[in-house]
Amino acid sequence: SNKVEESMNIKERELEMQTVDPMDDPERKLSVVKQMEQEWPEMTSEFKKLQREQYILFCNKQHDYGPGNISVGTQLQTPEEIKLSLTGLWFRMNDKLQRVKTLLLGDKQSAVKDEPLEDAYLDVSNYGIMATIVGRGKWGK
Repeated sequence: SNKVEESMNIKERELEMQTVDPMDDPERKLSVVKQMEQEWPEMTSEFKKLQREQYILFCNKQHDYGPGNISVGTQLQTPEEIKLSLTGLWFRMNDKLQRVKTLLLGDKQSAVKDEPLEDAYLDVSNYGIMATIVGRGKWGK
């Protein structure tokens, strides 16, 4: 009897794990987006505008640098090559976050005229996306 109960518990847990998350429903996701856009039109519009600007900046930078600056001259085929690339991106993000920390917590003005604090936030955002692309195996493809 205990084995039957154990077996049923295992099957119940398997079914629970297979339950579809309502947020995975594309129609639900779309309705949430529409709701957010109606409730917060300026915020959501600015978010989309920034994403577009970030994409254009990404394309311009990659045009100038090529994918090798992020892949560190490798083909990103081994775990070691991927780790090296992600470590390089971590260093870049850390540099930007240290700048944010220094300027924000030190209550300082930027000494570099053409590089406001906002630029550091946006750079970290793009580096995070680039790291995700590397991690998904799509960098340079």
